[in-house]
Amino acid sequence: MSELGPSPLAAGDKNLSVAQAREAIAAALRPITQAEDLPVDQALGRVLAVDVISPIDVPAHDNSAMDGYAFDGRALRQDGPTLLRSVGTLMAGAPYGGTVGTGDCLRIMTGAVMPTGLDTVVPLELCRSEGSLVHVEAGVIRAGENRRRRGEDLAAGRPAVQAGRLLRPADMGLIASLGVERVPVFRRLRVALFSTGNEIRTLGQPLDPGCVYDSNRYSLMGALQRLGMEVVDLGLVRDDPQALHSVLEQATARADAVVTSGGVSMGDADHTRDVLAQRGQVAFWKVAMRPGRPFAFGPLRRSASADGSTADVAGAQAPVWLFALPGNPVAALVTFYVFAREALLSLAGATATPLPVLQARCLTPIRKRPGRTEFQRAIVEPGPAGWQVRLTGSQGAGVLRSMSEANALVVLGHERASVAAGDLVDVWLFDGLT
Repeated sequence: MSELGPSPLAAGDKNLSVAQAREAIAAALRPITQAEDLPVDQALGRVLAVDVISPIDVPAHDNSAMDGYAFDGRALRQDGPTLLRSVGTLMAGAPYGGTVGTGDCLRIMTGAVMPTGLDTVVPLELCRSEGSLVHVEAGVIRAGENRRRRGEDLAAGRPAVQAGRLLRPADMGLIASLGVERVPVFRRLRVALFSTGNEIRTLGQPLDPGCVYDSNRYSLMGALQRLGMEVVDLGLVRDDPQALHSVLEQATARADAVVTSGGVSMGDADHTRDVLAQRGQVAFWKVAMRPGRPFAFGPLRRSASADGSTADVAGAQAPVWLFALPGNPVAALVTFYVFAREALLSLAGATATPLPVLQARCLTPIRKRPGRTEFQRAIVEPGPAGWQVRLTGSQGAGVLRSMSEANALVVLGHERASVAAGDLVDVWLFDGLT
């Protein structure tokens, strides 16, 4: 079992703002380093491990940006129409073998290679043809226009896509356009997931009085899968020290990170706090936010059965990072979005990018006191004066239906007070949280 180094996190309970908690998490993490080569068509949603360097110029030749007529721009007249004589047609993918004299032109298709000596293309809609004569009125085009130059988009030897990129469909197309068949990507981050609580029941079990079905694990599983993580589902664990020891033994042997829900409050039955303190350097925080005040984060020691496949750059065995979320269904998902989402992407090797924030006009007043950050479930939609937002109803931490109906979170910052109807508010779109 490897020894953990000094923890960057203060032990014990600590009151933090959302910004302070996020900064502490970001400062503690180091990304995984193991990579694998994949065919381009299997790389969607994976994190690029090294820069893709372009082996070619893009475009590979000067070419036409329009369907039109290509000619030498020196033939353009400024005092009247320019008359050109068409001497042929040039299609994309079929280089022209002849020469074109000054005053002559070629009908050319978009993407066709520009023959030597021709530097200008007049679009079909900006000229008039009569037989082999093409009329170009004065002032409709300047010399050199509508020609895409060799290497204009990307020069050979330059990075086409940079390491840390979470590959999107356009990235796959760009890489393929370079003739690159395989790309090095970081292996998927492995995240162990389980729920805790004696009152929780798994699907298929009878629902005893006072009990609820385990919704958190399914919400969090979906959130992890949308981030491209490999989920190690460890199910439901009772509030029992031995059971928690056992599941953490499995989690720290099989995963890079652990996400749990429940067991981080001050309740007498919440053994998670004591068990985690024995396995690592976990800090238990009271974060000034609503919903989701209790939260725990920190490194756990790996179990002796771990195979070392997540070694860090120094060669030492990396810790397993714990994200212990509140038990209330909405609080669990909100704290995942606020604290775990970016952290897990960083662990997976992805370059941190600012979360897109939309401003929308709030249709209803919202009561709020300064000194905490609040996240309100809401629906953003277009209105007569731009984007507008309305809350989905009850904002209780256990009302998961309102989270399902919402398409966004209204984010009211730490120092912000109450919102009046018509005020602009910051919004996180759920699609932006994937």
